Order: sequence, then C-alpha cells, then structure tokens
Amino acid sequence: MSDRDEAKRTAAEAAVALVGSGMRLGLGTGSTAYFVVEALGRRIREEGLGVTGVPTSVATGEHAASLGIPLTELALVGALDLAIDGADEVERGSLALIKGLGGALLREKMIAEASRRFVIVADPGKVVERLATSVPLPVEVVRFAHAATARRLPGRPVLRMGADGQPFVTDNGNLIYDLHLDPIEDAAALENRLNAIAGVVEHGLFLHRVEQAIIGHPDGSVETLRASH
Repeated sequence: MSDRDEAKRTAAEAAVALVGSGMRLGLGTGSTAYFVVEALGRRIREEGLGVTGVPTSVATGEHAASLGIPLTELALVGALDLAIDGADEVERGSLALIKGLGGALLREKMIAEASRRFVIVADPGKVVERLATSVPLPVEVVRFAHAATARRLPGRPVLRMGADGQPFVTDNGNLIYDLHLDPIEDAAALENRLNAIAGVVEHGLFLHRVEQAIIGHPDGSVETLRASH
C-alpha cells in the first residue's frame, strides 16, 4: 500500500471509531471514503455493530452492500446521525471544501445537509491555504443547453469526459464542468454567483458544514482540524 493510501486508511479508521451502534450514517464517495466503508464493514463483522448506511453514489452503495452493511434511502430516514466523506481540498482554518472530483457532489451535499455531524477524512496532500489551489471546482449542470450554461460559468470551464471518451454522466443523469480557477479568495461570493446561474444543479463548494477534518498520516498518526470560527 502506498504512503498516501496508508494515510487515507488511517484517517478512515479514526473516523469510523466515532460510529456507535444504532447510528444512521451517510457514506461518502471517493478513494478515502472507500477505506471508511471497508473499516465500517470490518466493525460490523467483528463487533456486531448495528448501523444503517445511506450511500452517496451507486458505487458506494454496491461496495457497502458487498460488505454486509445495511443500507436505506435518505427519504426513508430523514436526519442522519453522522456523515463521513472525503474531500478534494480542505481549506485550513475555515474547513471549507472542494468536493466532486468523484462525480457525486450533489448527493454528497444532500447527505451532508441531512446529517447532524459531518466529518471529513483526508490525507495531508488535501489540506490547502486557499481552495482551488491544486484542483478544479466541479459544477454539475443539466444536459439541456449545457454549453450555454458553461459560457456563464467563471474561470475556464472544461466538460468532464469519461473513460469511454464520452461526456461523464453523474448518477443523477447530469453533466459536470470542472472550473479551472485562481485560488479562491471569497468562496461565499463564488457560491452565490454559481447558485444564481440557471442550469447549474450543484457545485463542489462545501462551506460551513464540517465538524472536523481527520487528516491521516502514513505513520499511523492523525491530526484533527476544526474550524477556527
């Protein structure tokens, strides 16, 4: 296992230690969330932990089901006790996030908003001083006239393509434009700007929702970041 994967696994296991029996959990999507699902499945097998999960993507749902994690739908449970997810960038201090490189940003945000607690797991390379330092900002848009929508987006929008050479399609049937931006100085203003564009379904800015970010290190240590305001 690479150092980065060791760091992800360390963060995931620390986050899953927060889970108690009877909890309703939001299960994130992505390479770090993969280790969360693995660790949760192991606790269910070894401890008889009784939980119910709500996955943020088809891929996560299939992975969780293969490990015997009981699943349900958000519409059937309402509020969740805890959501654990990864991030593409975590802004130090504010704990604002960029998410969505895995393509599940809409469902991830719905799960985050439905959860009493929202915990992020990441490796040290995801922590930045300003968002959009190292990754683009994903924006999910409807297919109808998507090129016209893209012309109203800030920065340099690039239509995301799949491995088959066709436009990437989300689990919701939408497309994603990745916005290549300068480091973001005012994330709230950018959020408002994106929210005002017809055709935009959701974007990957997650602001003011994170309780803590658990940063794993390859040596097995963890660093817990909390918002400074």
